Amino acid sequence: MNSIEEYKEKTFEEIKHMDELGNEYWEARELMVALEYSKWEHFAKVINKAKISCKLSNINVEDHFPVKGKIVKSGATTKEVIDYKLSRYACYLIVQNASPARHKSVALGQTYFAVQTRKMEITQQEYSKLSEDEKRLYTRINVKNKNKYLFDTAKKSGVQNYGKFNDYGYRGLYDGETAKQIAKRKGIDSDKEDILDYMGSTELAANLFRITQTDEVLKNQNINSENDACITHHKVGQAVRQTIKKIGGTMPENLPTPEKSIKEIEKEELKKISNK
Repeated sequence: MNSIEEYKEKTFEEIKHMDELGNEYWEARELMVALEYSKWEHFAKVINKAKISCKLSNINVEDHFPVKGKIVKSGATTKEVIDYKLSRYACYLIVQNASPARHKSVALGQTYFAVQTRKMEITQQEYSKLSEDEKRLYTRINVKNKNKYLFDTAKKSGVQNYGKFNDYGYRGLYDGETAKQIAKRKGIDSDKEDILDYMGSTELAANLFRITQTDEVLKNQNINSENDACITHHKVGQAVRQTIKKIGGTMPENLPTPEKSIKEIEKEELKKISNK
C-alpha cells in the first residue's frame, strides 16, 4: 500500500462520519487535527476562505458548511464550541486553501478530497456572470493553489531561492520588472503586501497562465538545476507576454491597479456570508 492510500485509510477515512440518511461528512475540528493545524483560529481562517470559494462557484455555502456545535472539556468543566459538519466538497475546498508547505498532510488531503469534486468547478459561462471583484477572488484562489504546485515542482527541479525564481517569471511577463519593481509601480509595500492581491482579473489570469505553463514545462523537460529552472520561468513569462501582444491585449504593466486588495474583498464577502 502506498503512502497516500495508507494515509487515506488511517486518517481521512477514519474520521469520516455517516448521518442518519447515509450521507458522509467530516467534523471540522477533527479535520483540523488530521491536517496538523494546532489552533482553531488559524484553521477557521482556512474555512472562511473555503466558504468564499464555494460562494464564487454559485454553490450554497450552508449546504456544505452547516454549523454544528460541539461539547468539549475545559479543565474540570465542559463548554460548547463552534464546529462544522463538512461535506466532501467542503473538505476539498478547505485543503485547496490550506498550506502544503507548512503541513505535509495537506498535500495528501488534496489528493484524497479531489475525488468526485471536479464536477463542482465553475464553468466559463458561470465565470462570465461574476462581478469583477468575484472574478478577482476566484482567479486569485486559483493562482494561489497553482503556485503551490509550481513551487513543489520548482523544488524538485533544484530551486532553493524561490524569490529569485519568482522574479525570473515576473521579469519575463513584465518586460524586465521584478516583484519589488511591480509593487513600487503599484504603490504598495512589497514587504507587507502581495502584489497578486492588487491585480485585476485580467492581470491575474495572465499570471495564472504563466504559472501553470511553467509547471508543465519544468516537468516535461525534466529540469534539474536552479539556473535552468529560472531561465525556463523567464522564457515562459516572455512567451505569455508575446501571446498577449499577438492577440492585441493590454500588457500587464499597463493594466490598472484595483483600489481594493483581495484581502479587503474577502472580508466583504465573509461579511455577506455571515449576514445570511
